[in-house]
Amino acid sequence: MKLKSSRSTARKLLALSASVVVLAACSSTGGRSESDGAAASTPRMTVAMVTHAPPGDAFWDLIRKGAQAAADKDNIELRYSSDPQAPNQANLIQSAIDSGVDGIAVTFAKPEAMAPAVKAAVAADIPIVAFNSGIGNWQDLDALAYFGQDERLAGKTAGQRFSDEGVKHVLCVIHEQGTVGLEERCAGVKEGFAGTTEVVNVNGTDMPSVQATVTAKLQQDPSIDAVITLGAAYAVTVADSLKTAGSSARIATFDTDGALVDAIKDGTVEFAVDQQPYLQGYLAIDALWLYRNNRNIIGGGLPVLTGPSFVDKSNVDSIAELAQAGTR
Repeated sequence: MKLKSSRSTARKLLALSASVVVLAACSSTGGRSESDGAAASTPRMTVAMVTHAPPGDAFWDLIRKGAQAAADKDNIELRYSSDPQAPNQANLIQSAIDSGVDGIAVTFAKPEAMAPAVKAAVAADIPIVAFNSGIGNWQDLDALAYFGQDERLAGKTAGQRFSDEGVKHVLCVIHEQGTVGLEERCAGVKEGFAGTTEVVNVNGTDMPSVQATVTAKLQQDPSIDAVITLGAAYAVTVADSLKTAGSSARIATFDTDGALVDAIKDGTVEFAVDQQPYLQGYLAIDALWLYRNNRNIIGGGLPVLTGPSFVDKSNVDSIAELAQAGTR
């Protein structure tokens, strides 16, 4: 019991430390980089950021903006690339190794497929940090640090909130089957929720298909009184599913964007679980600069948590301008 307690305390302290870092590092404009600010005088570095982002997903734009802000500050050339398919993502890592980068920041959405390429980077003495996905695997893959959300904890927190609000039957919508972080979110919802939790897999690259699948599910089972999606754009689509199905279920989601802010303001979406993607990108790049220039390692062997927190009507106005500007 003492071990669990100490780990819990450490996680809270690490999450707090991440907030302190970003407050110290970001400008008063809410994290937007200042183009007229002086870059670090340290030698020029090249860092690759490799993610599993699908094309056109606004969530990943926030991560990239945070990463670029840190790169601008740290005199780093940022080379960003992405592919939703794990073998292709592994190939991107190998390309980064072959080009002789000074560090790699990577997401471990499907860690087993990524392992050989990541091990090759470590063998080439290229430091690796993980972010966003892979909280259960980053240490096994010899990454220096992890920046992101504990997805199961985040899901559990959302499930507890549903229970507190009297929800009886939650539908959790996974938009990319087999992605460990998404699976963990729904598993966490089930763990924290006192009622019935059901999972449905959809094709996240085809929004009409997402809408049709969720609509059919709601029509088949009118007892569903809440739907939680795992990305902001899917929550807006699910709102159309509810209308078509004639359902009065409430909607919640993970992650935020400008459109979701409006949906929360008008009551279409009840709340979002925010993992601060801008912060994830920023810290991942900054951590590599710190390691290369001062051998600093952030986190002390534990993940640095950037979430979860709730965004709802009570606080959405405080982030609205930043979300609309694409920095939050």
